[in-house]
Amino acid sequence: MKPVQRVAESREQAAVQKLGQSQQFLDAQRARLEELCTYRDQYSTSFQTSGGQGINASRLQDYRVFLSRLNEAIRQQEAIIAQCTSQHEQTRQQWVETRSHQQAIDKVIERYRHEEQKTRDRLEQQEQDEHARRPVNKTP
Repeated sequence: MKPVQRVAESREQAAVQKLGQSQQFLDAQRARLEELCTYRDQYSTSFQTSGGQGINASRLQDYRVFLSRLNEAIRQQEAIIAQCTSQHEQTRQQWVETRSHQQAIDKVIERYRHEEQKTRDRLEQQEQDEHARRPVNKTP
């Protein structure tokens, strides 16, 4: 049973590693979205601040085009995050299944160990009982 247990442990470790990588990737994508949103907010604030001094139509058009592209990048990043979240959930579910399988194997092994111990205890008790029933030979 030890080889089966080692294989199951190895699979669970691989699943845990894959889950960690998935979480890191998802976190990186969320950080990217946050950066995009922060940049958009800063750009918008900066434009509004400088807009008080008056702007020409060309600059206003450039601002709108750039802001539109930035908003599109944010929408795309949100879509990427939704996809990554879905993939991460699948990876997490695979890990849960792998972990459950590992725990089931551990329980079976523990049950076998317990049964073996009971058998050894029973045999030991039988030997002790048999030894106690033997007449003691006293030699003069």
